[in-house]
Amino acid sequence: MKQAVDIAAAVRSGHTSAMAVLEDCLARLTTQAGPLVAITRILADRARTEAAAVDAAIAAGKDPGPLAGVPYGVKDLFDICGLPTTAGSSLYADAPPAQADADAISRLHAAGAVLVATLNMDEFAYGFATINARHGTTRNPHDPDRLAGGSSGGSAAAVAAGLLPFSLGSDTNGSIRVPASLTGIYGLKPTHGALPMGGVFPFADSFDDIGPFTLSVADMQCLWQILGGADAAASDPIRVARLGGRFRDNVDPDQIAAMDAIAPDAPLIELPDIARARSAAFLITAAEGGSLHREALGRDAMTFDPATRDRLIAGALLPDALYEAAQTFRAEYRQRILAIIETQDVLLAPATPCVAPLIADPRILIDGALSPARADLGIHSQPISFTGLPSLSVPLHRPGRLPLGLQLIGRPGGEATLFRFAAKLEKTGMTGVTLPHADYRGDA
Repeated sequence: MKQAVDIAAAVRSGHTSAMAVLEDCLARLTTQAGPLVAITRILADRARTEAAAVDAAIAAGKDPGPLAGVPYGVKDLFDICGLPTTAGSSLYADAPPAQADADAISRLHAAGAVLVATLNMDEFAYGFATINARHGTTRNPHDPDRLAGGSSGGSAAAVAAGLLPFSLGSDTNGSIRVPASLTGIYGLKPTHGALPMGGVFPFADSFDDIGPFTLSVADMQCLWQILGGADAAASDPIRVARLGGRFRDNVDPDQIAAMDAIAPDAPLIELPDIARARSAAFLITAAEGGSLHREALGRDAMTFDPATRDRLIAGALLPDALYEAAQTFRAEYRQRILAIIETQDVLLAPATPCVAPLIADPRILIDGALSPARADLGIHSQPISFTGLPSLSVPLHRPGRLPLGLQLIGRPGGEATLFRFAAKLEKTGMTGVTLPHADYRGDA
């Protein structure tokens, strides 16, 4: 699968047509996507209508946009006009159809992109594994016996497999960065509130953000601009620090080696109260998720995935005073962190504590003990969401080995600097996407 910017250039120049690109994509999705359990719906009719409109615009001498004819998919919690927004749950499988597209989909449509699929997720985005009771467990393209991560696992797996050039996911506590790391692609959690959330089924409003999965930094920059990200100038020179303390625990040795090689003379910064920040993030997430679903739990609790239901019930029962105390701590903590990182532009940290765990035994080693992957794969991403800072997961270049990623963390509004630094790493070959087994690869 070519990069999105290359596909668009070929379509706009007349070297191929949007319809030809689409039909090739649909053929791959139909014949190759099944074993991944990444796709929940293929939107062939809508996609053909959009592709035809792109080709018609080109024939009329009009510019169809910077993503002309580029196929993509979205996590199954974005509103799509005429379809129920299920958020990965049987509870809403027959819900009234959305009356309009989510804002992000509308912006991509205006740029010429072609929506072809909805993508698997943890029910209501509550988990780091994409173990879904309705659709099944999404598998990692690099090893189908392993998890793809979550909750945006379908979005990551489809791109990592070369079935789609990009996709959209959502990230509350790491749900973009975790699967990006485990499947070896780029994934962005932007500055909180930077990208449009209209028409996106919520999990926890305090943390929810949307972001793209891509095969390159160039594609990520293109999508950032189209989705409405602030176009601030990148810092020059870029001041880099490495996160220490808990961010050097529960990591793969290759992640430590990579961070130390990328910035050997950079300061090692230890953020305070990481365990407390993560606990508060868990509490706020549970309380907001429980509140959102309280009525449905009272009405139809048995339709929920049992693993999701129990956590939502627990969250709904949390005292308001405890939630308010956690939010007060969060506001104070954010100011402390901003003061600590004031003189830095990029912070280096692991994106996940390890490579993708096996589906048959979805546990990971945390502090010397086995822990459920569904809860703890976000041990390094969750504290960053707590602060609202932007974070770009970049894949280490590891041909022949399971993927693993780093987080490039920036100051608020610092995405342009993250992209610039990521492009430098990509150019050196220290980071970059390695596609998996040829069975999943295409040449669109």
